[in-house]
Amino acid sequence: MANHKSFYITTPIYYVNDKPHIGHAYTTLACDVLARFMRADGRDVHFLTGTDEHGQKVEKSAAAAGIPAKQFCDQVSENFRAMNRLLAISNDDFIRTTEPRHVRASQAIWQALERAGAIYRGSYSGWYAVRDEAYYAEDELTLGPDGRRRAPSGAEVEWVEEPSHFFRLSAWQDRLLAHYAKHPDFILPESRRNEVISFVRGGLKDLSISRTSFRWGVPVPGESAHIMYVWLDALTNYITAVGYPDVDSELYRRYWPATVHMVGKDIVRFHAVYWPAFLMAAGLQPPARVFAHGWWTNEGQKMSKSLGNVIDPFALVDRYGPDPVRYFLMRDLPFGNDGDFSHRAMVNRMNGDLANDFGNLAQRVLSLVQRNCAGRVPLPGVLGDADEAMLGMLDSLLGAMRHSFERQEIHVALNDLWRVIGEANRYVDAQAPWTLAKTDPLRMATVLYVLAEAVRNLALLAAPVVPMGAQRMLDQLAVPAEGRDFRAYGAAGRLQPGTPLPKPLGVFPRFDAKASPAGQAAG
Repeated sequence: MANHKSFYITTPIYYVNDKPHIGHAYTTLACDVLARFMRADGRDVHFLTGTDEHGQKVEKSAAAAGIPAKQFCDQVSENFRAMNRLLAISNDDFIRTTEPRHVRASQAIWQALERAGAIYRGSYSGWYAVRDEAYYAEDELTLGPDGRRRAPSGAEVEWVEEPSHFFRLSAWQDRLLAHYAKHPDFILPESRRNEVISFVRGGLKDLSISRTSFRWGVPVPGESAHIMYVWLDALTNYITAVGYPDVDSELYRRYWPATVHMVGKDIVRFHAVYWPAFLMAAGLQPPARVFAHGWWTNEGQKMSKSLGNVIDPFALVDRYGPDPVRYFLMRDLPFGNDGDFSHRAMVNRMNGDLANDFGNLAQRVLSLVQRNCAGRVPLPGVLGDADEAMLGMLDSLLGAMRHSFERQEIHVALNDLWRVIGEANRYVDAQAPWTLAKTDPLRMATVLYVLAEAVRNLALLAAPVVPMGAQRMLDQLAVPAEGRDFRAYGAAGRLQPGTPLPKPLGVFPRFDAKASPAGQAAG
């Protein structure tokens, strides 16, 4: 069983029928921020992402591209690795469902379910959406103006009839409801928990878990005519990556059950209903939490390929840089809610929060130290009330952010961080060290020491979100490598007076909207 110091976080594995978009970047970034924070806080982190490469949709996409399915998967999967490099994602593993380790794990969980009597033979007839790889009841469908039935997601459905194996999902209604009651934080945020509980209370039907009408998937053990339902295959990736079916392996014992499965709200049902039922039926523990975040719109419009307004993360980073994109996506809306992307809001966050608030604080402090303290960490005198208050705010900030990150409230943690950045800026203005340089050099040294400590601690806490900028701040404070995690936070890692500092350079420059194509959109 995973110990309390371990932190196993996963993105959903991304379907390889198309290139990455902002939704993929958003989920992956959230997991990266949480993973980086937990690593800095001394947790034993395992961060998994990857690609989901089986199913009818992939088979059709490969056929449309005129190449074999595996070659198609190789190409598209690499696009997701490239997105991770672009955004400085710190994943520990990248799984592909076409890997032998995953085929082995998927067939092993199938066999465990068979041994438990959770699978039976039958035939399936009903509505299926290839785009969603999901089955829908008649009452969930709407009739479009073209006369075609559509799923709640907008995907077209088709009538499917074929031999199938079924998972006895109907037997799990009461046990799932009991699990939700016993573990009230199993599904977050609260709105998604209520949605799942309502769905389960409405009654569960047995789930078709094999297909015979196409071939691109994991073969059902002992029955080559059947392949596994893509969601059973896909969900199993989370245990594949920690060594299943070897439940006695060090990796499995260290990290399972997972701490957080991060998903978009559209796939919460698969993760919070089907997945725990599969696991418990196979005699395995369910994850500790499923967190379902919201969706982005683009300048007020729902994103779609037909509208041509899907946001490309590669273009976004090319325009603004990785740190600003990371910060904006994590800060601009309450994590878990839906939100709207706009270039105006992006530029405002860059110029307001990053350049004016945080970047300007660091630049002012480091320039004053360079000019008035011979470019060395100043030697403080006796601390006054204002100094103690500033350091006290910093000391309490880590605990507050730790609490927020434990509940995936990333926006709350960043609000707290920027509140203290604001307090540090007000402390600079109130203490006016440029005036003290002429009237009271000893007091000036004390103020600048407190401010240098503020920048150091704020950079440590900002590093999970803006890793490149934060590391440059720590470089300019000559913070050693061993002083860059939370063991060195606060009094444990105070700057050493007299340490020589390099010449300060700006970290978060202002974005000139007028000089960029983004300026037109930013208005």
